[in-house]
Amino acid sequence: MPSLARAGALGKVPRPMPEGRSIYDLRGEVLVNGKPATMQTVIGHSDRIETARNAQLIFVVGKDAFVMREGSKLELTGDDSLMVSGLRLVSGALLSVFGKQQHHFSTPVATIGIRGTGLYVETQEDMSYVCTCYGTTDIAALNDPSSQETIVSQHHDAPRYILADGSSGQRIRSAPFKNHTDVELALIEALVGRTPPFNLFDEGYGSPRRY
Repeated sequence: MPSLARAGALGKVPRPMPEGRSIYDLRGEVLVNGKPATMQTVIGHSDRIETARNAQLIFVVGKDAFVMREGSKLELTGDDSLMVSGLRLVSGALLSVFGKQQHHFSTPVATIGIRGTGLYVETQEDMSYVCTCYGTTDIAALNDPSSQETIVSQHHDAPRYILADGSSGQRIRSAPFKNHTDVELALIEALVGRTPPFNLFDEGYGSPRRY
């Protein structure tokens, strides 16, 4: 399926989401708290979201923005500020950009502490893929706290696999860049009134392409 974010970026100029709106683009079957979502659905800081096969969702909550891929399940948590503070990606893939507030991200096999970051995560039962697109993350294997690493990235510098099983202290492995683009990051940053900290048209950089 073509990248929703790229199609949206080419089809309409992204601007900060107006007050009272959450969804920028929705295609296919998407559930929010078990109910079918529409373009008017407001997504809150403690909602559950699911995308069916061939469905994708681009949405904003507070100062955070997301591209949720097909076949994904996401649980959000927050506090009285109505901002997202925690995310659990149960399955599938999520591209995210975050404001300055600290966030905690988890998958079935990994935990990720986030500080003002662009982040792409894919997860399966036995492995998660994490790309710190820019910013700082603290990543660790869920069942092996000795497997941990702090990533400081400017531009997709250190993608990682986090494994469910393996030797103690050895469950984080180097990974290739894959399955997300700078165009998508620029789009969702624009939805919260920001720009990514890199030149989108830097000819010295081999622009990533989503498979």
